Amino acid sequence: MIYRRVLLKLSGESLGGPAGKGIDENSLNAYASEVAAAAREGLQVAIVVGGGNIFRGLQGVGKGFDRVNGDKMGMLATVINSLGLAMAIRSQGVKAEVFTATPMEPVARYYVREHAVKVLEEGGVALIAGGTGNPFFTTDSGAALRALEIGADALLKGTRVDGVYTADPEKDPNAVKYEELTFTKALADRLKVMDATAFALCEQGNMPIIVFNMNESGNLTKLILGDKVGTLVHV
Repeated sequence: MIYRRVLLKLSGESLGGPAGKGIDENSLNAYASEVAAAAREGLQVAIVVGGGNIFRGLQGVGKGFDRVNGDKMGMLATVINSLGLAMAIRSQGVKAEVFTATPMEPVARYYVREHAVKVLEEGGVALIAGGTGNPFFTTDSGAALRALEIGADALLKGTRVDGVYTADPEKDPNAVKYEELTFTKALADRLKVMDATAFALCEQGNMPIIVFNMNESGNLTKLILGDKVGTLVHV
């Protein structure tokens, strides 16, 4: 195993299945199965999941929502997704606990780094919801922050494509995949690996990012066992 502890970032839309809306039971169970299998291999897994399948803060701007309250609603959406994913992981026989960036007891535990790390060290999965607890920050930024806080070996960004390309491979058939690249090149080539704040945090904290296809069965376990999966972004 080449990684001991990782933070897995999933989009909310990925839980919404083909439509990207609501919570798709098949997608939820498929992701839970992947995470549980990796945890049984001995990997310590923390998860940050977005909320775009339920509500995205920016969508409400100009429709009666101000950005601050819109982002608060988006943070609550991440809690709903995390609760659902935690239940699905538990159904696979692996302990899972949800932490939130702002106090929400008894819905979930208030996030304290040491408490989340303890869950990981005991073989459980820690789902850290609610973003950073502040508006104007994406869940990408929250994922980068939590990865650094818990001392993860890498930030894994699970997507529906198998890495970083020169262009969107779903739109451009001539797009070429990067096997690995540096933070500097990703910025120079304007590659959208993560948002700028998250990317800067990872670069400054020397936190490698691996972008991979989470929808391909077994990819997460292959990755942690050392197989070449996805694209590695590093200093």
